[in-house]
Amino acid sequence: MGRPTVAEVDLDALTHNVQQIRRHLKEKVEILAVVKADAYGHGAEAVAKELTLAGVSLLGVACVEEGIALRQSGVALPILVLSGVYPGDLQEVIRNRLTPVLYTWETCRALVEEAKKFPQQVSVHVKVDTGMNRLGFSWRNWGAVVEFLRSQEKLRIEGLLSHLAVAESEDTEDRAFTQEQIRRFKACVHQARTAGMEPRYVHLGNSAATVRWEEAQFNLVRTGLILYGVDPGLAREKGIALRPALTWKTAVLSVKQVPAGDSVSYGRLYSSRRDSLIATLPVGYADGYRRRLSNRGAVLIRGQRARVAGVVCMDLTMVDVTTIPGVQPGDEVVLLGRQGREEISAAEMAGWAETIPYEVLCAIGKRVPRLHVHRKDKN
Repeated sequence: MGRPTVAEVDLDALTHNVQQIRRHLKEKVEILAVVKADAYGHGAEAVAKELTLAGVSLLGVACVEEGIALRQSGVALPILVLSGVYPGDLQEVIRNRLTPVLYTWETCRALVEEAKKFPQQVSVHVKVDTGMNRLGFSWRNWGAVVEFLRSQEKLRIEGLLSHLAVAESEDTEDRAFTQEQIRRFKACVHQARTAGMEPRYVHLGNSAATVRWEEAQFNLVRTGLILYGVDPGLAREKGIALRPALTWKTAVLSVKQVPAGDSVSYGRLYSSRRDSLIATLPVGYADGYRRRLSNRGAVLIRGQRARVAGVVCMDLTMVDVTTIPGVQPGDEVVLLGRQGREEISAAEMAGWAETIPYEVLCAIGKRVPRLHVHRKDKN
């Protein structure tokens, strides 16, 4: 009993989405579940445990700290550190059984030296840059990387990976570029295998590629956004019936009569054209409800849409409920998710804020409690 602004996470929706993805995959393709950024704002520890039960093979985090937190919570699945590691992290990586992604010579050499202090081999995945030009050994110089790695007895090359730049695009030139990235990656994998390297996992496909590019599945896919029920494009057309896992909600704090012509909130950027009823909500940009939603976003109250009225404040947001009968303090408000027949999706909110669904979910602040529930009866 306190501030009613919460993010409710339906764990059964995660399991459902895993099952839907698995139906779409080729035979023997496994799933790496990306749980970085606090599982895209869903709560990494609870989500990781649910995804373990759902049968994913690996988990992906961005940094060592995220991996250690999962280990400390009791998560036992292999954890891949997708954004690599820093030299000061290497001992903790080995002690916590984390698997680093290698993409620079400096980290490779440092890890080899650190691994000599431990009796066991250190498992690694090696990243090839096939055109993203972000992280990875260039595909143009891949032969030198293979020669170095094949001679390192302390490293076990468990995986080879790359990342697609425009997997979600339907543009003709973009599709051609994706095909070229796939071709380059296949050539690098072949070169590694010819040199005697036998990685257990070969992975290229993110959520969008998992849906759109069967060639990019190899034997492991890295699914992120799609796990949480957000369509990366064409999922519905491919028969993948996703269920959004997160509902962000609050409750009406107060209701105020505002005469025609009066302004609302900072800057006086909203003026009522008629006698209006304005509800104040206990949520603001400090919670991740973006200021960009001022005068353009909407929420759901009593199954109807209410537009944001004026500038979103740090802790409070006002909405116009003039046309919604009977609104009173304590009424449930859905910021993101479904209420009755209406729904506000992450994609719709992202459109209002001129951003992407990833940022909408990841931006939900730490002071918004995550409530993890099971809703097997949810349609």
